[in-house]
Amino acid sequence: MTSGIEAWHSVLDSRDYARLDEILDDDCVFHSPVVHTPQRGKAISKIYLEAAASVLLESQFRYVREVIGERDAVCEFVAEIDGISINGVDMMSWNDDGKIVDFKVMIRPLKAINLLHRLMGSQLES
Repeated sequence: MTSGIEAWHSVLDSRDYARLDEILDDDCVFHSPVVHTPQRGKAISKIYLEAAASVLLESQFRYVREVIGERDAVCEFVAEIDGISINGVDMMSWNDDGKIVDFKVMIRPLKAINLLHRLMGSQLES
């Protein structure tokens, strides 16, 4: 069985976002740093993760620290867009099948949140 974190890294490395269907559980919950309510279900989680990946992976994105457990992981990342340094954390957990059931993103500083909110809004509109 592949763990959720291995599957996540594989999708990011390949940039094959269609594979999100394979690694997200049908009942996956996505927690956005700017949307108040959790986004429930594979379809909406996939939309948010794909938009975030397309914005962040073009910005010197890299994970700088990972704490990985048996069924969960916390991965700190850095990126830079338009001269604004972005520091964030992806927190995810997965089930017995290695499918991601919960994905939470936290971002700092406020300038970075505002920038990502604007850029992701554009991605989500298209």
